[in-house]
Amino acid sequence: MVVVISFIGGYLKIANYLLFPILGLLTFSIAFISIYGFRASLISFSGLLALVLSFAHTSENLEVYQYALLIGAGGLWYLILSTIWFYLNPKAQTEETLVDIFLLTADFLDTRRQLIGEQPDRASLQKQLMTLQTELTENHETLREILISYRKSSGKSTYQGKRLLVFVQLIEMLETAIANPVNYEKMDALFKTHPEFKTDFQKLIFEFSSQLRAIANTINQSKKFPSHKVLNDVFNTLDADILKFKDENNTEDYERYLMLQNLLDYQKKQFEKLKKIKWLLSNPELNSDEFIKKDNLSRFIQSQDYNPKLILRNLSFRSTIFKHSLRLAVTVMLGYGVGLFFDLQNPYWIILTVIVIMRPSYGLTKTRSKDRIIGTLIGAVLASGLVLLINHPYVYGGLGVLSLVLAFSMVQKNYKASATFITLSVIFIYAILEPNVIKVIQYRVIDTVIGSVLSYLTMRWFWPAWSFMEIGDNIKDSLKANTAFFKSLSNYYQQKGNIPTSLKVNRKEAFLQTSNLSAAFQRMAQEPKSKQNHIDDIYELVVINHSFLSSLASLSAYIQNHKTTEASEEFKLISDKIKENLDTVCEQLKTINFETTKPKTSELEYKPEKLKFSIDQLTNDAISQTNDLRAHKEAHLIWEQLYWLFSLSEKMLKLTSKFKAD
Repeated sequence: MVVVISFIGGYLKIANYLLFPILGLLTFSIAFISIYGFRASLISFSGLLALVLSFAHTSENLEVYQYALLIGAGGLWYLILSTIWFYLNPKAQTEETLVDIFLLTADFLDTRRQLIGEQPDRASLQKQLMTLQTELTENHETLREILISYRKSSGKSTYQGKRLLVFVQLIEMLETAIANPVNYEKMDALFKTHPEFKTDFQKLIFEFSSQLRAIANTINQSKKFPSHKVLNDVFNTLDADILKFKDENNTEDYERYLMLQNLLDYQKKQFEKLKKIKWLLSNPELNSDEFIKKDNLSRFIQSQDYNPKLILRNLSFRSTIFKHSLRLAVTVMLGYGVGLFFDLQNPYWIILTVIVIMRPSYGLTKTRSKDRIIGTLIGAVLASGLVLLINHPYVYGGLGVLSLVLAFSMVQKNYKASATFITLSVIFIYAILEPNVIKVIQYRVIDTVIGSVLSYLTMRWFWPAWSFMEIGDNIKDSLKANTAFFKSLSNYYQQKGNIPTSLKVNRKEAFLQTSNLSAAFQRMAQEPKSKQNHIDDIYELVVINHSFLSSLASLSAYIQNHKTTEASEEFKLISDKIKENLDTVCEQLKTINFETTKPKTSELEYKPEKLKFSIDQLTNDAISQTNDLRAHKEAHLIWEQLYWLFSLSEKMLKLTSKFKAD
């Protein structure tokens, strides 16, 4: 596509009345390819870049077809180079992504550690957790695709198989980290009167996060992995201290004992997962039964739909990509028109800035516009100083290449710094060809500012895609995924047996959709206040969905790792009621459009349903029926989580019931 676009672009030296509609149509068509997913969006960006760079080509030395073929040759050269590099170092991408997951998991655990005990900034810490969870889920998806797709295409690989087993442990560590006791008030009161527990649990979790970071830094040097001594010492201390509460004749103390025991059990499961990760990374001999079966893996990745009908379905203003492509086409025509009108030296720099900056979301476009301008100004100042001090083409060439490498290495993590080094690279390369470098710097700054301002203005006023128009779908998707996860858990608890693959698939989907919902809300929070329709209600739904997933993770981690008793009739009754509430909320969400739907004016509030039996009654009944400590811990955790899930489903029902469709 890049060759074809370069060929077409080379012949766009035509009258403006023909140039502008052709430029707009080409831009729209290339950008519209993004409807086919992330990979397609990268191809789309390559095509847009080729279109812009074709304006820089002059036919003084090369014919258009020669230029296009050389561009193609460059692509083939990079393909050959990257393929050779892959065969020389096939583990590089896997290792890099795995290390990122280790570090993000460590950050997540560290943030969870700060939530132990009473916290004045618990809300901000919860927001940090949401952001980290979103990043982790994205990295999980990347590594999942690398590992599973590689096994599908290349057959069985011992290295990939072991890394997949490590990845599974990291996913379960995230689930166990999300799992938590829901009664923060009781936990805060306990840690206030017994601060030694807060200190010990925080020390324990801090050690987990420290060890994960240490493993990430020495992932292929198992002899340098930290020992278990600190963790063993803390566990021994906690075991001894918690045992002091074990008094069945004192209801309050015994409840505290069960609560602390369940919290400690979660940490012991984390310890087991950490030990297994260290063992797997030490390159042990495994037999075929220990690897994950290939048939089960295919259910964890989704193939992209490349049906041509997708084009027709997206030719509508309901499609974000359609509006983005149209907006981009108009902005490119405007940018090039401004460059020609003011007779700027390189007007295609304006549309290059537009293509690099503009994104489908308002918040990201605004941030990139600001960062691009700041980065360009910093780069221009630095380049001006260096050009005045240095006057040697070979030095310019070396600095240009170095700047370009640094720019690409920072583009994902720090766009402002990346823009600075891109500016330096462009200026140094032009300094080799253009004697008057200061003039080049001047035009570079002007073109970047024009492109950034145009990108922001058109994003704000031309067919804007505000998040409130789509966030209802994100809420529905998250709730549907959580509902499927809950139903899988409820069925498994009642039927027992082997853990079904469908439960793990539903768990993956619940984490993914909840992270997508968090990302959508973050985009909404970056938009103008006037466009944040019902943001308080939406935020409450986002938080409830996260709390619901947290409680599901608590149930999932416990049920999958413990032998459980037979499900009681009360369990089935409450589970059915939760399912009924969730299904009702899903139906109500179908009628709610946060763009137009308004809260009901009626003062009659939704009255939540009350269950016939209380959590304390059910827990006490279960404890009185047996002296088995394991059954006591199960009763305390299961009923606490189940009642919390029920209350959350009631809250969602109340929230969605207050809206009416116009």
